[in-house]
Amino acid sequence: MASPGEKNEKRRGLIRRCLKAGTGPIAWTMYAAFRVLIAVVQMLPIDSLAPLGRGLARIWKRVSPRHRNLAIEHLERALGDEYSREDIERIADESLANIATFAMETACAPRVLRASTWPRYLSAVGFEETLELLVAGRGVILVTGHYGSFELPGYLLAGLGFETHAVMRPIDNAYINRFMVDSRRASGLHLLDKKGAMTRARSILERGCALAFIADQSAGRKGIFVDFFGRPASTYKSIGLLAMATNSPIAVGYSRRMGDAFRFEVGINRLIRPAEWANLEHPLRWITQEFSKAMEDFIRVDPGQYWWIHRRWKTQPKPRNGPSAGPPEPAIQPPSDGPPAESKRPHGRPLAITPRTRKD
Repeated sequence: MASPGEKNEKRRGLIRRCLKAGTGPIAWTMYAAFRVLIAVVQMLPIDSLAPLGRGLARIWKRVSPRHRNLAIEHLERALGDEYSREDIERIADESLANIATFAMETACAPRVLRASTWPRYLSAVGFEETLELLVAGRGVILVTGHYGSFELPGYLLAGLGFETHAVMRPIDNAYINRFMVDSRRASGLHLLDKKGAMTRARSILERGCALAFIADQSAGRKGIFVDFFGRPASTYKSIGLLAMATNSPIAVGYSRRMGDAFRFEVGINRLIRPAEWANLEHPLRWITQEFSKAMEDFIRVDPGQYWWIHRRWKTQPKPRNGPSAGPPEPAIQPPSDGPPAESKRPHGRPLAITPRTRKD
């Protein structure tokens, strides 16, 4: 007779097999259930999703306490010197609620956000220089993390009429993946499969478009290690290498939920210009550390909106001599000559802009 632990493991294995199914009857059944759930969520008032997310999070932490425990563990290591244990647990609960709310908002955002409606829901802060670059035909790399409703910076640029592409890890279920890609394309946001995205990335930037990355995922042993909340975090090299090869600026952006209603502050808190790394001895490490620090800065404003269940620090550098860790920087193609460096301007002013007509 199987023990309770063995039964639980069998259940988890069955769930994993269902979620991993790419095509076929099981995958299609999962897709049908997903579409029914989407239809139910879309019938709800959009301002009711955050309170509902908190209720789902309370169920979540009882059904699967390991996720909350993992969030608390990561928070203790990242912010334990700044917050009490009680505050850490509160932030962990807020993080679970934010994830549950985000999952529902992904179903509603493409339906709600249009060129004519985004000012009702989004308040843009610090976008002036980024928009000036795009209007001038200069490609921009947009970097963000698993924070707030992190798809919204891309939706904002697409809603303003700028061609915007976002690199994504494809969902295992091919039917759900196709639905997600198509629904976002209808809103002007083009999703690129993470596998092979770099072959198209250069041409996207050279056409003067925006290219968005989620930059807070562990890159394993192949990544470059930089500081993130005081701990080494393996980070993908591709963003920095692409910026250097195309002489493209990097805009670090965020989307922060403002209260329970579907209202967000969508901002750029750091614009990294090519002139800043042009004469550095180790530009790749500097670029990667700069955008990681900028992400840490916006997370600290409201840490409850970050995905603390995310295993950001699961890969740690092997001990080695010297102050830095991680593999040496690879050789890259020299960046092409670009326009002169842009002058620095302070960020943070609320933005009043008129949507640009999208070209079909």
